[in-house]
Amino acid sequence: MSEEISIKVTIAGRTYPLKVRSEEEAGIRSAEQSLEESIQLFQKSYAVKDKQDLLAMAALQVTARKEAKKEVERVVERVVETVEVPVDLSKELLQLEQQLDAFLQD
Repeated sequence: MSEEISIKVTIAGRTYPLKVRSEEEAGIRSAEQSLEESIQLFQKSYAVKDKQDLLAMAALQVTARKEAKKEVERVVERVVETVEVPVDLSKELLQLEQQLDAFLQD
């Protein structure tokens, strides 16, 4: 059973107390740092002063990246589904596997 711990994260100058499982802390700290870096980059790149606007821009960026990753995963799944291993090749792979097993047993 994982232990729940209390941590504080700071996003856009505001501190938020959280209770998380101990194994989640590293991921949350990484997300906190990534979000802060995005906010700082937007603040330097655009004439935006309102932290709420910076947070919205950073959230949109994170979400867009997540959606792009999902699309790549869907394309990869479709490609994998369409690739078929020829029957002849399957026999050759089985023979190679048997030879490898024999070699490793020697």
